[in-house]
Amino acid sequence: MSKTELKKHLQSLSKEQVIEQVLELYGNCKPAKEYLEYFLNPDEKGQFEKYKAIIINEFSGEKRMPKMRFSVAKKAISDFRQLNPSPVLYGELMVTFAEAACKLAFSSGDLWEQYYDTTANNYEAALKFLQKNNLLANFKLRCHDCVKHSKHCGYGFEDAMDQLYKDYYG
Repeated sequence: MSKTELKKHLQSLSKEQVIEQVLELYGNCKPAKEYLEYFLNPDEKGQFEKYKAIIINEFSGEKRMPKMRFSVAKKAISDFRQLNPSPVLYGELMVTFAEAACKLAFSSGDLWEQYYDTTANNYEAALKFLQKNNLLANFKLRCHDCVKHSKHCGYGFEDAMDQLYKDYYG
């Protein structure tokens, strides 16, 4: 259904019917519920902290073995983006993802090649976003820390991270 068709349908409903549809959507669809709650009570920083905790939890090994599920971290970033956050907080979440993955690689020793490739790809996505939004200067030290945490890792990870940093920061 297109937006035009949806708009036409909603205009044909009474106010009470629209309210009922929104309440049903709120009760049956978790992403819609989260969006509506955010829309009615925009707590951008609180939502950022929620998604940041999800990412950190995937790559932190303080209390247990880290799960290292890139899919969960990527979903957290995607879910946060759907709230239309400020570019600064969205960029910060992307950099947090790269940082957490790099720190784990540094502290764990040798991991598998796909781990390094996925980390480098997410780091590059963060750099592209930061560049597009003129935020590179805001995150220079943190992006450089990602390179420092890639040292002594296998599969050319350090070289890839260093080159990406140089590509964006010169």
